[in-house]
Amino acid sequence: MSSARAEENKSSPAVAEAKVLPPPVKEEKPEEKKKKKKEEEKEVVEYVLEPLPSGVDFVDVYWIEEPFVKIVIAPIPGRGGQKGYFIDEITLTKQEKNAFEKLRDILSRELRPPEDMSVDARKHVFEEARRLMKKYKGVLGSLSQESIQRIEYYIRRDLIGYGPINPIIEDKNIEDISCDGVNKPIYVWHKRYESLPSNLRIMDKSYFNDFIIKLAHFAGKHISAAFPIVDAMLPGKHRLAATYGDEVSTFGSTFTIRKFREEPFSIIDLINLGSLNPALAAYFWFILDNRLTIIIIGGTGAGKTSFLNALTNLFRPGLKIVTVEETAELNIPHDNWVQFVTRESYGLGTSKIGEITMFDLVKTSLRYRPDYLIVGEIRGAEAFVMFQAMATGHGGLSTVHAENIEYAIKRMTSPPMNIAESYIPLMNVAVLVERVVLPKKAGVPFGRRVRQVWELDPEGNRINIASWNPVEDTFEIDFSKSVHLPNICRKSGMPPDWYIRELQVRESVIRWMMANNITHFRDVARVVTEFHVKRAEVLSKLR
Repeated sequence: MSSARAEENKSSPAVAEAKVLPPPVKEEKPEEKKKKKKEEEKEVVEYVLEPLPSGVDFVDVYWIEEPFVKIVIAPIPGRGGQKGYFIDEITLTKQEKNAFEKLRDILSRELRPPEDMSVDARKHVFEEARRLMKKYKGVLGSLSQESIQRIEYYIRRDLIGYGPINPIIEDKNIEDISCDGVNKPIYVWHKRYESLPSNLRIMDKSYFNDFIIKLAHFAGKHISAAFPIVDAMLPGKHRLAATYGDEVSTFGSTFTIRKFREEPFSIIDLINLGSLNPALAAYFWFILDNRLTIIIIGGTGAGKTSFLNALTNLFRPGLKIVTVEETAELNIPHDNWVQFVTRESYGLGTSKIGEITMFDLVKTSLRYRPDYLIVGEIRGAEAFVMFQAMATGHGGLSTVHAENIEYAIKRMTSPPMNIAESYIPLMNVAVLVERVVLPKKAGVPFGRRVRQVWELDPEGNRINIASWNPVEDTFEIDFSKSVHLPNICRKSGMPPDWYIRELQVRESVIRWMMANNITHFRDVARVVTEFHVKRAEVLSKLR
């Protein structure tokens, strides 16, 4: 009987259910609950702004957006007098921060697309944020007008700007911004104070990775662990180079941004800055009028692209100009201008479907019959095609990264450029630009100067016709050594010394522009056009 009852219990559903019930959950002690809650509430520190140094004299102070953010240049305590770049920015109160977070969530759900797709996307987002702030006034809490203005600043900074680095982007004194990894100071290159560490550090790895993705998306590019390197153009034509995570960088994500000058330097701007003098500018003008090739040589940050862009102010009207660049940096004040930019492909392997290289674009550009072919920088197979084009009568302008003309020629005649030595004389004029230390009387510690100008004769001999005197900060010029100026006279059917008069006339026009404060690159190009179209009228203004 007892064995039968045991068999019945064994097959009973209630008993079966009892066997699969989970064990009772162990109740957490109050101390453990408290500790767990504290850990959950603990905020991840995404970035830090170190406080302004105390007890030191500030070197420079200026506003970026008054009264929200200003920049302080000051000595860094304990660093032997080394200067630092300090961002002094307003912070949100707890109530303002909560309102900002709520507004950001609301915006992500209720952002309406613009009715007109041509409207500026950033302006539209800001207007939508303002609309939603009014609509959800009760949800966001009671906010003073001052609090609303603070929140609007952070909307501009974080939602439509570049987040914590936005003040640096907005600072017109900054040329370059770079970050070498997590918990490392962001460095800036200041026009007056050179390389400076800032008080901004990105602390969280995950936040930094998201930030890099945001930068890539701003540029319309993709970056990920599979494709961890990006080279692109940000809005405003700022040049971005970035790496993602620790795929290729041991310190995690990195980036560098070379800021683009919205209004490029004109040739008159460069003269006013001392980079060259009016006589040299007149020489380059005459050379460009006669479609000779100029190659600009220099190291990183020497001002090669700025100088190249300034030379384009001097093109005669009606020329067909084609430019080829990896990222669009040039801004040429001429209508008859075709701008080509390379295209990346995210395919794997050696053959990337859809990729368009500098080599492809330089070949294509020749079908456009350019009077001047401008290649932003030669460093690969495109250099060979460019020199072939110069051999057939096209004018050429380009830059090459090298410390002097000897290294430039070695680079050009070696792989991957592979230009034959017999083609090197097609580089009619070589210009070395450098960032140099200036004599004390200049009033500024450093500047950019045209250090040397050479002409190459048909045999490849280099003739130095101009050089910069570092002691006096002046230019020593001897055009009588030129091989190209007399040759231009012969081709034009003019006397051998005709170029002397032409250079004097052009120098007078340049000095007239300087005296009348004609510095904008488009205004300079307009005067150059008038010189060719209404020469007598322009020269009458000089008297």
